[in-house]
Amino acid sequence: MSPKIIYYYQTFVGLNDILYKGCPVTHIHLSSIHFGKNDNGEPYIHLNNNEPTDKLFDDVWKDLEEASNMGIKIVLMIGGAGGAYSELFNNFSVYYPLLCDLLNKKNIISGVDLDIEEGVELENVKMLINNIKTDYNNYTISMAPVQYALQTNEPGMGGFIYKDLLESSVGKHIDYFNAQFYSSYTCDSYMECIKNGYSRDMIVMGMCGSDYIEDDCEELKKIVSSGNIGGVFIWEYNLRSEKWEQTISNIIN
Repeated sequence: MSPKIIYYYQTFVGLNDILYKGCPVTHIHLSSIHFGKNDNGEPYIHLNNNEPTDKLFDDVWKDLEEASNMGIKIVLMIGGAGGAYSELFNNFSVYYPLLCDLLNKKNIISGVDLDIEEGVELENVKMLINNIKTDYNNYTISMAPVQYALQTNEPGMGGFIYKDLLESSVGKHIDYFNAQFYSSYTCDSYMECIKNGYSRDMIVMGMCGSDYIEDDCEELKKIVSSGNIGGVFIWEYNLRSEKWEQTISNIIN
């Protein structure tokens, strides 16, 4: 399996810079879906701060469709720092259909990314994964744990142990982990995850767009020289360095 090159995309500045022939980007993770209630108490699903179908996002969806036509997979990220899962699990019969309605309308989406950064019950996570796989069998399912949750068997930000999830009946439905190596983007940190029983092919090593991209790339070269890797992502597209995707492609391929 070829390594993934993934952009998270939340600051919608336009994708023109990567909509070129031969672009090595494999995935765009559109961020981020949240659930809640408006001032009238009516439930909503939001892409960031607005309805996903708001005209505000017309150009966003147009760019994503063009990217999809180029062969780039479009994945919908749910959660992150803004939350989502407490509301979803507290009223699953209301919010899950809102998610399905969005997925049904936007057939360029081919996967979901579960970025759980609030305390939840492991059984609810299993339920969600089972529902998604039942209703959207061809979708990929990824998750976005912080690095220590893969380096150790301590609970991650969601309050559950990822090894328990991976070794459960739904573990086979998890395609890859977009691991947040923001605090220590090193070969040693990556190898700790491998030694803890995670497959190299499953771990996409995530960097945070910053002045440290050059240093991160030097560590990435060490990882690649030691064997295969699942891929690389950056949070986020707006914070990339120029031609980041070409730099990463040159290293991992």
